[in-house]
Amino acid sequence: MVPMHAFANPLRFQRITDAVFPYAAWSTLLLTPVALVWALFVAPADYQQGEAYRIIYVHVPAAYMATFTYAAVAAGSFVAIVWRHPLAEIAARAAAPVGAVFTAIALFTGSVWGKPMWGTWWVWDARLTSVLILFFLYLGYILLHDAFDDPVRGARAASILALVGAVNLPIIKFSVDWWNTLHQPASIMRLDGPAIDGAMLYPLLTMILLFKLYLVTVMILRIRLHVDERKILNLRTSAADRI
Repeated sequence: MVPMHAFANPLRFQRITDAVFPYAAWSTLLLTPVALVWALFVAPADYQQGEAYRIIYVHVPAAYMATFTYAAVAAGSFVAIVWRHPLAEIAARAAAPVGAVFTAIALFTGSVWGKPMWGTWWVWDARLTSVLILFFLYLGYILLHDAFDDPVRGARAASILALVGAVNLPIIKFSVDWWNTLHQPASIMRLDGPAIDGAMLYPLLTMILLFKLYLVTVMILRIRLHVDERKILNLRTSAADRI
């Protein structure tokens, strides 16, 4: 088994991503039209909500990826703090803006869906409020990275915030079970199986897979960018020390 610290080597990471990136990028590109056509045109209309329910094919994957990505940010932050793994901190930093966009999409589409279904754009129930807090946690993490003159201090402060904010993830997940909310309970990840018919479930799972492939593709690009930025910063620092 390859030890975890071996992946801290940028050259090893470069070789791994060079192998993974084409598959992730082409899979994302090819799956996009398939998933969109299946979800928006092939899947049947809901017997109660009609065509309006199709927003779930964007809302549900975005909401799922918002929490999934934050879990990745928290995991990377934990590894960076405990084992001083440089690529873990870079990966967490690279994931945060993508997760923030997922969260913003989930909040926006949830509001658009809530208006015809609930009669209001927003309610301060547990699920919606905890997802809004997640969005602010993402913003706080991103801002903290640039709030210090010392990048190391900024990264550490952001990592601590990410770990503290991770307590919000189970609140988001179980809020509909712990409190009375307008938000419907879980429909896919249930002990007794999904509560959605297969004709609607499979295109939804395909959209979730598409969002995950997109995350992997963008993450690789962003990590490479941050690694290159760090190399340039180190070169400038070394050059300044020699003057």
